[in-house]
Order: sequence, then C-alpha cells, then structure tokens
Amino acid sequence: MTSAHERWTPRFHLAPRRGWLNDPNGLCQFHGTYHVFYQADPTWPTPGKRGWGHFASRDLVRWEDLGEAIMPSIPEDADGAYSGSALVVAGGAPGGGDLLRLYYTGNVKYEGDHVHTGRDANQIMVTSEDGVSFSEKEVLLRPGDYPADLTRHVRDPKVWEQGGRYYMALGARRADDAGNVILYESADAVAWACRGRIESAHPFGYMWECPSVISLGGRDYLVVCPQGLPSEPTRWQNLYQAGYFPLPQGVLETTQVDEATFVELDWGFDFYAPQAFTDEGGRCILIGWMGMPDAGYTSTPDGLAWCHCLTVPREVTVGADGLLRQWPVTEIDGLRGFAQPVSPAVGAILPHHHADIELAGIEGDLELGLDGRLGLSFSADDGLLGMAFRDEGAACGRTERLMPLERLRELRVLVDGSAVEIYVNHGEAVLSTRWFPTADTLLVTLHATCERARSWEMGGEAPSA
Repeated sequence: MTSAHERWTPRFHLAPRRGWLNDPNGLCQFHGTYHVFYQADPTWPTPGKRGWGHFASRDLVRWEDLGEAIMPSIPEDADGAYSGSALVVAGGAPGGGDLLRLYYTGNVKYEGDHVHTGRDANQIMVTSEDGVSFSEKEVLLRPGDYPADLTRHVRDPKVWEQGGRYYMALGARRADDAGNVILYESADAVAWACRGRIESAHPFGYMWECPSVISLGGRDYLVVCPQGLPSEPTRWQNLYQAGYFPLPQGVLETTQVDEATFVELDWGFDFYAPQAFTDEGGRCILIGWMGMPDAGYTSTPDGLAWCHCLTVPREVTVGADGLLRQWPVTEIDGLRGFAQPVSPAVGAILPHHHADIELAGIEGDLELGLDGRLGLSFSADDGLLGMAFRDEGAACGRTERLMPLERLRELRVLVDGSAVEIYVNHGEAVLSTRWFPTADTLLVTLHATCERARSWEMGGEAPSA
C-alpha cells in the first residue's frame, strides 16, 4: 500500500520538500538556466516569515532545489520578503557580463489594521551574476514614494525593459477600496519615478495583486489578480480571481481598462498569482500557484509535510480571437512513457497517479472520471463544462466549478500526484485543481464519442536537493 505522502507528491509539478509554497516569483532564463523562485515558509506549519525559495533547471522538467534565496534580514523586510519579479540586463554586470536583478516587496507590520494603517511596503532589489549568489539588499521605493490616495497595500513589483527604458508595475489598493496598478519609470532600473496608473472605469475588486504584462502578437495584455469580485454561477467562482485585460493600446499608453473585457486565466479551484516571462528561445512561459489565498478548503490533509505546488510551465500564445491560449511546454511531452488507449467501454487503469490523458475529435456530450472521485462533464445542449468532486475525502472541501463552453473538441488532462490540470480545446481554457486520491492505481472512465482517446504513464522526478 502506497503511503499518502508518496501518492500525493508530484513528479513534474514543483513543490517544496517541506514547508509552505505560494506565489511564483522572479521567473526567468539566465545564462541558459531556468529559475523559478517562489514564496516560501520553510518553518510551516509553525508560523514563520516568508521569503523566496529557489528552483533551477536546464530543461523545465528536471529541477534542482536550491533552498532559500532571499529571506527577511533588514528592517525594511522584517516581516517578509514578498512577491516580485526578475530582470535580466545584458551587459549590466561590472565586468560587462549579464546581470540578474530581482525585485520584491519587503513587508513590515506595526499596530493597526494592516490595510489603512500599521504596515509598510518597501520595494527592494538584489542582483546576481550567476543566478545563485546575491548582492546586499537595496531599498528602491518606500511608502512616501507612492501616490497619496493608496492604502498600505502596495506590492508585487513586475519590472521590464521597453524602448530603452525600464518600467515597474505595482499592485495596489486605493483608500476608497478600489484596485489598480501603479506604473513607475526608470533610466537605470534603480531610481524610479511614478508615471501614472491603470485602473478600471468602474471599481473592479478592492485590490489588484501580482500584476504582469504579456506582450504577444503586437499587443499587450495586463495580468492582474483582483480581490473582492462577487462570485457568480459561471464566473469569478473562486474567492479571488486571476486573469487579464487585453489592452487596445500598449500598456504604457493605457490608463483605464473596461472591466467587461477581463478574461479568467483558469477556471479551476487552485490557480492564483501567475507570472510570465520570455525565455531565450522567444517563448512566453507562464507559471501559476496551484493554491488560493484564504480558501475554504485545504491543500494539506494528514500525511503531507509540505503545502501547495506550482502549475507546469505553460507556453502562452494568442488565438485568432485575440485571446490568450495556454499549453504545457513541449518539454513535458518528453516525460511520456507507456501509452494505452482509453476505451469508452472499459476506460483505462494506470499503475499510479502520474498520467497524461488526451482526447481528440470529441462530439457531443462527455463524461470523464478519475477514480470515480473527480469528474469532468460537458453538456452540448447547456453549453457548460463542469468539474465536480464526488468524494469529500479526495476534495478536502472542493465542490464544483462551471464554465460556459460552446463546443468541446479536445481535452488534455495532466494528473501528477495531488495536482490535476485540464486543458480545453488546445488551451482555450484551463481548469486546475488539487485532489487527494486514496487508491494506488488511477482509474480513468470515459463516456463520450471521440476520434482518439489515449493515456501515457508519466515519468519525471521530484526536485533534487
């Protein structure tokens, strides 16, 4: 009998060996190596102060755990080194080599409500010439440098270069409880001046976290995580959302967005704080946190000494409709092992919960089950795709998610221990969730008409120390 810890530990999703993981930070490729930093609390479940953990890889599938990269150590980050981003500066090192800059929010808490009073958020930078060792911390922005109409919630710097200048986007909450993004500009990526802000025509949540900018196909997309949207039956079903605004003008020319254009990036239970970067091959790659702040369900049932994981790296492209598509990077395909068909009559049984399931040429309705505990269903008449848990033990509090869908043509389902990612119509939509199966083998059941249905056993291994 496989232990719960072994059964739920992913092979090709990044998870900590111990402790807490949340937002991906500082995503980049530097000197050929991919770097994924993340919010880490290695003392969890004992309350501790969060910093940055660090994974590195040459190929996006085999990862090395490099431990803690940035931890609280100065007065300006005394209560946590919070989320941020990476900037690779060609020729920026003192000797003329490339330089990696990491930007993050230093959190400091005092007496108060920690929204309007009792908190400082400082924007801090460290640098590296090798991606592993880091400089002393330099404080770049303090509360007095922000617009006066903001609360104490200003965080998550995203920094990029454009047209020979540098720009920083900060997520913020105004004093009237409306979310927005503050833009800063710099000639050297060190000294910053406020350029303006991007906000919605009408209040759209009270806080916009984790801003990011995706530039593809000659168009900019502003990624944000609005907090405070009212949940509806087929949208905004999570407590907090993660999505993007397609910008008619470039991000630097935009001051206002239409909230009706907001598109959710993932319709599942567990997806938040996505961050994207462009690798050395020109691909736009996105990784999100497979978790949800303040959720009414758990990701740590008995048997786990670690909490949360990240999505697989997803390549982001633009569809003919101008909307973003997400698909696992091609390197994930290299983990496929033994293949077998998935029969509508008998389904398939895989020896473990690490699988890649692919359905193509789907016609009409569909019912797909995993272990009889997690089900995916599509009704062509209703135009709805549903993901529903049929077993509380596997769900740990999760229930159902619904999304409108005109037609279902293709599905790809990645199962990796306690992580499940479902890609619809080659990435038109994605649903991500954690689950906690109890069987040693993975039972796949299928009721549908489709041209092709098959599954692969997935290899890979947990990050090495």
